[in-house]
Amino acid sequence: MNQDVSSQIQALLKQQIESWGQAGLTHISRSEEIFEDKIPVQEEITSREETKTEVTKTFVPGHSVPDQPSLTTSSESEPNMKKPAKRLEPRTTKNRDSLKKRKEELELLRKKVARCKRCKELASTRTQTVFGVGDPNASIMFIGEAPGADEDKQGEPFVGRAGKLLTQIIEACKITREEIYICNILRCRPPGNRNPSPEEADSCREFLDGQISIVDPDYIVCWGSVAAKNLLDETLPIGKLRGEFHEYGRAKVLCTYHPSYLLRNPPAKKDVWKDMKFLFKDMGIKLK
Repeated sequence: MNQDVSSQIQALLKQQIESWGQAGLTHISRSEEIFEDKIPVQEEITSREETKTEVTKTFVPGHSVPDQPSLTTSSESEPNMKKPAKRLEPRTTKNRDSLKKRKEELELLRKKVARCKRCKELASTRTQTVFGVGDPNASIMFIGEAPGADEDKQGEPFVGRAGKLLTQIIEACKITREEIYICNILRCRPPGNRNPSPEEADSCREFLDGQISIVDPDYIVCWGSVAAKNLLDETLPIGKLRGEFHEYGRAKVLCTYHPSYLLRNPPAKKDVWKDMKFLFKDMGIKLK
């Protein structure tokens, strides 16, 4: 290289370096560091943890996770990724501030039931009345036929063998018993676990209608023909009532087999599962 040209280059480099020094530059990185467009590992981990924390803060136990902006593009999403189970949400038309009032109304009705002696035989043979349990703000109400021996003993509906199976069905739907409201056509156990008589069902209807009115569910599930026929005043068998919604007031009513029937006829479990999928699909929740 010509010495004059070399001197000129050195002078220009010196001038440039001095300019960089005045700008605060202390060193020059290697070329691969300059063009490498990556987030440092530690910074990437911190960013993900912050995002995770922010999403978690919006989760309320017992309710669905509110929609969140996607953290990946559609090409990056994983279609086989298992999503969190969606929970039941309280009806938007209900005021959560009135929950206390509904609890008080149900308690007054429960006390009235406890004093009831309209059905002399049932009042004389019962251990206690079986009112109802669950969320007074529930979107779904389950109605069975009448208390059995275990229910009469514990004072709570669906706690015997059939009740345990019902709990399994509820849990398979990714919800809990506490998120729904459960009651029966009758609030006293018929001797020998016989079906309620029409007169007994009529005498207890005031209490059933009172519970429905207070809870005001979006959906009612009638478990078994006794519940379906008494609530809907139907004469069709449960097999004919399945697979579609009926109406009671403003609530959609679904009829399906009673858990005690499933204990005797296990193959019918698949039909009940179809009914549950039908119910939750209408609620916008997909069951597998």
